[in-house]
Amino acid sequence: MIKAAISVLLVLVAISDTFAKYVPKTGKRIPQTLSRGWGDQLIWAQTYEEGLYWSRSRNKPLMVLFHLEDCPHSLALRKIFAENVELQRTLDEDFVILNLMYETTDKHLSPDGQYVPRIIFVDPTMTVRADIVGRYSNRMYAYEPNDIKLLFANMKKAKKLLKSEL
Repeated sequence: MIKAAISVLLVLVAISDTFAKYVPKTGKRIPQTLSRGWGDQLIWAQTYEEGLYWSRSRNKPLMVLFHLEDCPHSLALRKIFAENVELQRTLDEDFVILNLMYETTDKHLSPDGQYVPRIIFVDPTMTVRADIVGRYSNRMYAYEPNDIKLLFANMKKAKKLLKSEL
């Protein structure tokens, strides 16, 4: 009887851990409207200029995410993005992040056109990393829900380039 109760308890703990959301080391944060559902517990920059400033002062790469509220591709990516605990943890600890629902005046952020969803990395020297691309040749910075592993690999690449080039 006791073994069965302990087994059930362990299963419940494992299941609850599986459905857990990422909680930063500093504790649960108040959800920001700037997240727009992409990661409510993350701290998001308000503007591109603020993101560049934080990137430079914290010596972390900036990840700029372009999306639209009613785009089905953006919505599908947002769902996977927000649910991936490892991705959320890495963003919180190692990146400055910004999500935009409009195009900026900086043409470097749309090297192959303006489409959504699009993810661009910028290093602390304010250099757009045009060499960190997704899998599509006609939309080089696009990611789809099944590309999360590639996005994570590109995030690691952005961190590695930061250490090796600066």
